[in-house]
Amino acid sequence: MAALRFKAAANGHLIFVGNTKEGMTMSITDKIKNKAEELTGKAKQAAGEATDNERLYAEGQAQESAAHAKQAGEHVKDAGRDVRDAFS
Repeated sequence: MAALRFKAAANGHLIFVGNTKEGMTMSITDKIKNKAEELTGKAKQAAGEATDNERLYAEGQAQESAAHAKQAGEHVKDAGRDVRDAFS
C-alpha cells in the first residue's frame, strides 16, 4: 500500500509531493503529537515560573526537550529518505 508524502513549505504548511511505497515521511499525526508535547512543556514551565515551583518548571523543560528530540529524529529520517529517493 502506498503512503502519501508531504514536505514542509517555508510558511510552515505541508505540501503533498506524492506517494511512496516504503511508508510515510513524518506523519501529520506525529507532528501534531510532538507539537502538543512541546506546548505542554512550555505551559508547565510558565506555570512553574508563575508559582515558583522548580519541579514543575524542570518537568516542563524536560518535556519540551523530549519533544524537540523526537522532532529532530523525524527530520533526520525524512532527510535520509529524501537522499535515498534522489538516488533511486
